[in-house]
Amino acid sequence: MEENIILSMLVKNEVGVLTRVSGLFARRGFNIGSLSVGEAEDSKISRITIVTQGDEYIKDQIIKQLEKLHDVIIVDALDAKKIVMRELVLIKVKVESGKRSELLEAASIFRAKVIDLTPAFLTLEITGEKTKCDAFIEYLSSYNITELVRTGASAIQRGSAKLRDKPETQKEDGE
Repeated sequence: MEENIILSMLVKNEVGVLTRVSGLFARRGFNIGSLSVGEAEDSKISRITIVTQGDEYIKDQIIKQLEKLHDVIIVDALDAKKIVMRELVLIKVKVESGKRSELLEAASIFRAKVIDLTPAFLTLEITGEKTKCDAFIEYLSSYNITELVRTGASAIQRGSAKLRDKPETQKEDGE
């Protein structure tokens, strides 16, 4: 049965790493539903969160292939029940006269923030789980959305759990 696969990995923060990771997905015919990349605690390392679809076999294959990339320090599939996952969405809406207060009320209900305001446009920021972001976008669809940007999911394990510590030297010694 296909389900969401949430992968978290630490990679060397170097030129071309994202190309190699995404290229692996393309060559193997795996779709990337969401991708988020940013510097980790150490500026020499980036953390990548990828959400894709597949069964247990596909998940294992993706992990095995990613582990072969020399830039990948650690990769792990996260258990959706043991993580906190959020997405950021920026939405620009053209505001018709008389509709501004309606939009501001909706933003308040969804706990979205107004981050830019002009006489004709309102830009909103919402963070949360994908379902919350999707619901807010759906609500705003009856308005004039002129631009929308999504970051993709970022996830971290709850409590003291973290990606397994794996010394970089193991990868360099031919692991």
